[in-house]
Amino acid sequence: MRSKFDEQLALLNRDLTKMGSLCEEALALAAKALANADGQTAAKIAPIDSEIDQMERTIESLCLKLLLQQQPVARDLRQISAALKMITDMERIGDQASDISEIVQTVDVQKFAHELDLASMADAAVRMVTESVDAYVKKDLELAHRVVAEDDIVDAHFVRIKNGLMLHIMNSECALDLLMIAKYLERIGDHAVNIAEWVEFSITGVHTSGE
Repeated sequence: MRSKFDEQLALLNRDLTKMGSLCEEALALAAKALANADGQTAAKIAPIDSEIDQMERTIESLCLKLLLQQQPVARDLRQISAALKMITDMERIGDQASDISEIVQTVDVQKFAHELDLASMADAAVRMVTESVDAYVKKDLELAHRVVAEDDIVDAHFVRIKNGLMLHIMNSECALDLLMIAKYLERIGDHAVNIAEWVEFSITGVHTSGE
């Protein structure tokens, strides 16, 4: 019985890792599309977002099956509970990467995005998502803590960009689009923090929310 349960937990781990990798891919493509005003790259994100949505449903179904049929306790229960929380944040990361891609495909934001160095904020958000997924895969508490600390960097980028928009291109037609992109990236950083905090919970049993 335990052998079957271990197989299902291993499958959960693989599926969650795959979903995390898809989030990394979608966000990396969004950052590239933003930096290069590349509509073709941006168009690649929607199918990945759809796959992320499907993975969320698959993992949720597996977690509920494990909870109902196996009645796990202690660390196993924490792992499954954390997975249910993490997939919600991963799904939102996919959605927000897709939202960025839609703006890039419909509005030319490259000039002002370059002036505001929006790429640095995108790179920081990509790094946080990558590290949060790595923290789960490696069960690395130190890496999870690093992700939480790095959220201040993304928040500082958001304030800088918002102030830059107000000072320099407040009347630009693309100002709102740039602000929306920055807000999506800021929220992606928050989701990465949530993932890292649930990784910590799965390891230690303690969940320390920054919100």
